[in-house]
Amino acid sequence: MSKIKILWVDDEIDLLKPHILFLENKNYKVTTCKSGTEAIDALDDENFDIVFLDENMPGLTGLETLNEIKEKKDNLPVVMITKSEEEYIMEEAIGNKIADYLIKPVNPNQILLSLKKNLDHSRLVSEKTTSNYQQEFRKIAMDLSMVNSYEEWVNLYQKLIYWEIQLEDIEDASMFEILESQKNEANIQFGKFIEKNYADWFLPNTDAPIMSHTVFKEKVVPEISKEQPTVLVVIDNLRYDQWKVFEPIINNYYKKQKEDAFFSILPTATQYARNAIFSGLMPSDMEKLFPQYWKNDTDDGGKNLHEADFLSTQMKRLSLNHLKYEYHKITNLKTGKKLADNFKALKNNDLTVIVYNFVDMLSHSKTEMEVVKELASNDKAYRSLTLSWFKNSPLLEMIQQAQQMGFKLILTTDHGTINVKNPSKVIGDRDTSLNLRYKTGRSLTYEDKDVLASKDPKELHLPSINMSSSYIFAKSDLFFAYPNNYNHYVSYYRNTYQHGGVSLEEMIIPFVVFNPK
Repeated sequence: MSKIKILWVDDEIDLLKPHILFLENKNYKVTTCKSGTEAIDALDDENFDIVFLDENMPGLTGLETLNEIKEKKDNLPVVMITKSEEEYIMEEAIGNKIADYLIKPVNPNQILLSLKKNLDHSRLVSEKTTSNYQQEFRKIAMDLSMVNSYEEWVNLYQKLIYWEIQLEDIEDASMFEILESQKNEANIQFGKFIEKNYADWFLPNTDAPIMSHTVFKEKVVPEISKEQPTVLVVIDNLRYDQWKVFEPIINNYYKKQKEDAFFSILPTATQYARNAIFSGLMPSDMEKLFPQYWKNDTDDGGKNLHEADFLSTQMKRLSLNHLKYEYHKITNLKTGKKLADNFKALKNNDLTVIVYNFVDMLSHSKTEMEVVKELASNDKAYRSLTLSWFKNSPLLEMIQQAQQMGFKLILTTDHGTINVKNPSKVIGDRDTSLNLRYKTGRSLTYEDKDVLASKDPKELHLPSINMSSSYIFAKSDLFFAYPNNYNHYVSYYRNTYQHGGVSLEEMIIPFVVFNPK
């Protein structure tokens, strides 16, 4: 392995002989220069891995030398060393993307630490992350065998997501594969937990989690006040891991006040889960009380056209008519830009609700467009693509404006999505619903072990399309496929993002409250 090459620039380099010997004994190769001009010439002649640069030198100053180095080799790490603790020098250096900033006198171990931080960082992080996960692996495996409440499932899922994001950048792919197998096992156990407990959550006096139909009343309403305007952002189809990669960006503008999770109702599909959020009702009650707003799977027309109407009925029912509120749904870039441009007009609202419909479009386009299949080939790539959208979206502009205007921010979603891998055969009549993760219809034939089945939709507070309707929900990473044209269908939908079924990814929903910085 070739030696790491260091360029050390200091007009008093002779005084640093002990430091240089120390580094050479550690197998680093050190080239020295006494001025900025010499350093620039040296960089033309040789490739270095890192530069140590004195700030206070006659002739070309350290900051001037830094500018020249960055013009020539933008990615070369430069560590600034200075006697001065003046703030403007620090700011100038940091503005020029220095790798580190050390105050004289420096001792050899400080230099070594800076080298390791800048040159060995990814290897050291990779090794440490791997060993930490190996320890955690046993704990997760034990938790998996014992988890028995919805709170424990939320904690376990959050832990798995934490490690998934930690492990995605390390060089040891085998660790990632172990995590994937733990996630699969977790989803199998979670499916059994939901099958056993879900129907009971609707019984009176039962310890049930907050769910889609109770989240507005229980979580949103306590945050709304006349004293501070609130913006509720519902990003359609946003998974917990996608929220976690957004978080650092939002933290630039907002301080997290609390982070909770709630459970999406079944089916984990927009027409059910999001209508439940805004109406505060389960689907069977929506159908019964507001037939003019509710559409069943087999009905023609849009299924989410009346969220604003549902919200209005809930605000009345909760005696919140004294509050000034608005509802906005963003379904394309044009309407997003228009709302961002006119955001100041919302300043007098007590509550502004924004439903943002990009992530859902992304998951559907992965099914239909080869280029998106390539860009979102796995969960890591899917997170990255979502993050790239968010950084450049009108939604981020709105969040920045909301912060400037002193709005409280609530961020959540209606349901998540799962990358489906394995087909499960199902047979139904021509009135059976089309979703790949749940089916409703008459005389459904299916693999019992693959599904959570409900012969009596009333038990799950779901509407019956006809007298003998039942529902089935796919577990884990399965998707439903019909026997006719089976192979074509399976190859078309395998490794696409779907929702509607029973999985940690679809059912455990982030709910985050922020105050402006």
